[in-house]
Amino acid sequence: MSVAESDEALMQRFAAGDAPAFDTLYQRHEMKLWRYLKRSVGEQATADELMQEVWFTVAREAPRYRPVAKFTTWLFTLAHHRLIDHWRTRHPHAPLEAVEELIEDDSPTPLQQLQSQQHAAALLAAVEQLPAEQRAAFLLQAEGEMSVEEIASTMGASFETTKSRLRYARARLRQLLQECV
Repeated sequence: MSVAESDEALMQRFAAGDAPAFDTLYQRHEMKLWRYLKRSVGEQATADELMQEVWFTVAREAPRYRPVAKFTTWLFTLAHHRLIDHWRTRHPHAPLEAVEELIEDDSPTPLQQLQSQQHAAALLAAVEQLPAEQRAAFLLQAEGEMSVEEIASTMGASFETTKSRLRYARARLRQLLQECV
């Protein structure tokens, strides 16, 4: 079994003109990125539009790409910034709205441990109640499979602030889910 080429190497190959390298990157990260966008905006059409914009940015920025961080950190940073732009232009006074749906039967996420639709609905309701910054950090970790360091970099926050946001988000989710039982 051969070892898969790293995302960073694929991005560098794409920047050098290798179009199939882009296709491989897209296939690897398409669903993870789309779920993050969909669950952040709650609308499929908007998520599709944002997805397209993020991948156009990846293609446009390829010649300037430098692997100083993991490719996925860079990719989700682009997506996070695009979400911020989206909310600023379309909803200048509204906070980021929560997710519509956190669990799909075919989505291999840490949240699959929830066994019933009732638990899933309770989790969705709880995530909707999180403050915007906690919700964003939680979704980047759950959907983006990002580390605390990567989330901090993506959100432009310190490591300690990000760690606190995740801790408070998990504690609040536990509290809200216990209230549902």
